[in-house]
Amino acid sequence: MRDGLGDTLLALAGAFAPLSLLAFGGSNAVIADVAHQSIAQGWTSARDFADFFALARAAPGPGSMLVALVGWQAAGIAGALVATVSLYLPAAVLVWVAARIWGRWRGSRWHAAIERGLAPVAAGLFLSGGIAVLRLSPGGLVVWLAALGAAAVLLLWPRLHPVPLMFAGGALFALAGTLAH
Repeated sequence: MRDGLGDTLLALAGAFAPLSLLAFGGSNAVIADVAHQSIAQGWTSARDFADFFALARAAPGPGSMLVALVGWQAAGIAGALVATVSLYLPAAVLVWVAARIWGRWRGSRWHAAIERGLAPVAAGLFLSGGIAVLRLSPGGLVVWLAALGAAAVLLLWPRLHPVPLMFAGGALFALAGTLAH
């Protein structure tokens, strides 16, 4: 293995394995850190990251496919594999061990307290990920307004299906594009 490729693969593993252990609620919780690592390490530009994020969200499958795209950009197929395994394996092992222990303590006071305490941590991580992606988006003010509008609608009607919001967002961007030209 060439030194440059080996160094890049080690850097990918070193960046994404710790994030795996912080991804409370899923990989969306660490999107801000994935963006920071990807851009700071020079694996992607801010524009490429925004494009990869959009592609990962549009494609079927988990949104964490984003790290595979970053790894692929950084080091080809080997990079995609290392980034993906690094994001999934540490958390999978930790969850497996924790689940074996966690079930024994179900119903205890500290069990419930920990579950209640992790909810705001997960919410904060999701929020930071959303803000990081908005900051990288080339859409400017319109993107921020669409995100704030969608958040307000979902706070008022939390059971609303996302399809009407996607149609409204598409209409907003079509209108903004028409007005810009």
